[in-house]
Amino acid sequence: MHSQTGSQPKMNQAPALGKARNKIGGNGLLYILAIPGLMYLLMFCYLPMAGLVVVFKNYNFMDGIFGSPWVGFENFRFFFSSFDKAWRATQNTVLLNSCYIVFGTAISLILALLFNEIKGKTFLKVAQSVSFFPYFISWAVAGGLLLTLIDYDKGTVEQLLQWLGFAKIDFFSEPKYWPVILTISSIWKFSGYNAIIFYAVLRNIDPSYYESAIVEGATRVQQMVRISLPLLRPTIIILTLLAVGRIFYGDLTMMLGLTNLNPVLFSTTDIIDTFVYRSVIKNGEFAMASAVGLYQSIFGFVLVIVFNYVAGRFDKDYKIF
Repeated sequence: MHSQTGSQPKMNQAPALGKARNKIGGNGLLYILAIPGLMYLLMFCYLPMAGLVVVFKNYNFMDGIFGSPWVGFENFRFFFSSFDKAWRATQNTVLLNSCYIVFGTAISLILALLFNEIKGKTFLKVAQSVSFFPYFISWAVAGGLLLTLIDYDKGTVEQLLQWLGFAKIDFFSEPKYWPVILTISSIWKFSGYNAIIFYAVLRNIDPSYYESAIVEGATRVQQMVRISLPLLRPTIIILTLLAVGRIFYGDLTMMLGLTNLNPVLFSTTDIIDTFVYRSVIKNGEFAMASAVGLYQSIFGFVLVIVFNYVAGRFDKDYKIF
């Protein structure tokens, strides 16, 4: 009796191993093609994670990452010791990224839908190139362009306000305007890039859906609302989930280029990355900077898990994993 129960798992394992071998053998070329990508992930994404140990050490160059003495959670103390500044930076980071995700996705969708309505190939390529071009402009150059628009003495916007009879606004002394300015700047830079992704999905929609809708008398707007948007929904959710994973990360180069880390604007523009840059990176305290990076990654991971679960409650196909 004992020998029968003991041999049963081995009998079940044999067919399972055979199926696995057949599956690998039948897709051998695909597994070979995946090897470079897996090697890249292993070497540049997973192996460097061993360096996270520096977060819990008093790092010095002489002893290296693994030889430096342990200090526990001491490297997190600088961030939470000035809790009001840390909380302000966290709030600004989440608020600005939320604006980028919501308004950026909406504008990208509108652009993609408009691209899909353009019939002339030449005009379509010109429109896509014009919207895509800001993606290649650095934030340093974008900061110069912004200065020509809102400079208090010679800015185009200031002159337009004067021409319309309104008082001039010193944007570089008024923090309340900067969430709007930063959101518009992000949309200007990335909406064309994201629109290309949505447009690629639209081009792969079966034309018979639109032909049937035209036969039923649907207008262009009704086709967008009833066909295009529902079929874009999985892509929107996946891209949003990926963006939520980085909602605790800010763009340091963006803030350096557009605000030049102006202290007057910190109440609305000081994000986690600029706070860390000013506090520790300038002084070479890489262990403390890594500690904040771990804090951003952990909370970003938790948010992805939560939003992924919420998306799965609506439809299991919307989940990433």
